[in-house]
Amino acid sequence: MIRISTIFIAICMVLLAASLGFVLYSVAGISGSESAIVALAALTCLILYNAVSMRLRDRSDVGGQIADLSRGTADLARQVAEFGRRLAAVEGRVASANSTGADRIQGMAGEISELGGLVKQLAASVAHHEDLLAAAPAAQPVASLRDDLLQPVPPAPTVVFAPPPPPAPPSAISRSQTQLIGAIRHALDENRLDIYLQPMVTLPQRKVRYYEAVTRLRDERDQVLAADDFIEAAEAGGLIGRIDHMVMLRCVQVLRRLMIRSKDVGVFCNVASATLSNPAHFTQCLDFLEANRALAPSFVLEFKQATFRNLGPVESENLAALAQRGYRFSIDHVTDLRLEPRELADRGVRFIKVPAALLLDARQNATTDIHPSDLSDLLGRYGIDLIAERIEGERSVVDLLDFDVRFGQGFLFAPPRPLRPEGASATAESAQTKPQDLNGASTSAPVSSPAAPPRTTGSAALARRALGPN
Repeated sequence: MIRISTIFIAICMVLLAASLGFVLYSVAGISGSESAIVALAALTCLILYNAVSMRLRDRSDVGGQIADLSRGTADLARQVAEFGRRLAAVEGRVASANSTGADRIQGMAGEISELGGLVKQLAASVAHHEDLLAAAPAAQPVASLRDDLLQPVPPAPTVVFAPPPPPAPPSAISRSQTQLIGAIRHALDENRLDIYLQPMVTLPQRKVRYYEAVTRLRDERDQVLAADDFIEAAEAGGLIGRIDHMVMLRCVQVLRRLMIRSKDVGVFCNVASATLSNPAHFTQCLDFLEANRALAPSFVLEFKQATFRNLGPVESENLAALAQRGYRFSIDHVTDLRLEPRELADRGVRFIKVPAALLLDARQNATTDIHPSDLSDLLGRYGIDLIAERIEGERSVVDLLDFDVRFGQGFLFAPPRPLRPEGASATAESAQTKPQDLNGASTSAPVSSPAAPPRTTGSAALARRALGPN
């Protein structure tokens, strides 16, 4: 529909052209035909000018509308992005709350499991003492009930918590593999698995950065068995998966208590190759590690060098599952320096522990493609830290600093120390060891007495307090 303004403008242009022709005809004396031609030409010019001006005005209006539409689209995109950010933040908080709840439930389940083991041990000890009380009147004259209650019960020579004889070295313990497997199973049932912590320090500052969890078992005579003494038997008896799960549980509890004091700390936990290849045991451990995924940056799983060199399809898939959950790996028991840093880094290895004697051995130069002094730089290019272990002298530390080794572990800094009953510290009692400096380096060797009774921790200490002095 034609607007009124357009009609008005057309009438005005016709009037102007007619007026111009009339003026030329009447005033200038031009003929009528010429005046009409001039008027028609003027009308044509006015029509062209009006059309061009209207086109320019419409173009500016359309440009303004397009600019407004662009600004509106940009505002809408910003609002959508802000909404997405808020939604992601809400999802992150929900996931964090779920993870925290799962961690708390898992911690409570572990504590309940330990409490169940303590109750079983206490019940067995009480039953044993009841048997002793029932057998005592048969060897004594008949007396009144009150006299029997007031008389002290003579201690039996086989009481569990009596001071044992001096422990024999592990190599001197002669027992068959079947007996050793039975002893290991009984120790696990009685919750006699202890965790020792040995610090890893930075060089040359000697500041404690990580702890390695070392496993020890106590037999029925409270003699301590090192891992090398029972690992093979445990693997043969199918108990290594159970041991690894218990060790992971203890390590996670220790790590939580350590992180209360400092976030810049980590724990190395050894895992056997049999656990990695056993579907049932690995699934149990994977479920536990999934529940504690928030601790993955500070919880390092340690494997032997031979395990990584003999990985099969199942082991490789299980390692990939752990790496996907954010866990990092370490390699120990290194026997040679023929390493593939790129391949190890792709599998999730972030630490390699090499004995100091192997790094400082001049014969390694002929058997490896790289000089040991360049090994730390080579591993560092792929995000792997080199840790020198089994350091026992200051001379070794000086030589290792020339190799640019940043972490060290060994008896020079501190030996493996048992946890306190609450599992919150790895320091030994001051009555048994010399003081230790703030950097975790021991100022002198610990004082050990083979004839002294072993220190009871964990369930043994709780049972002793429950039963009272024997």
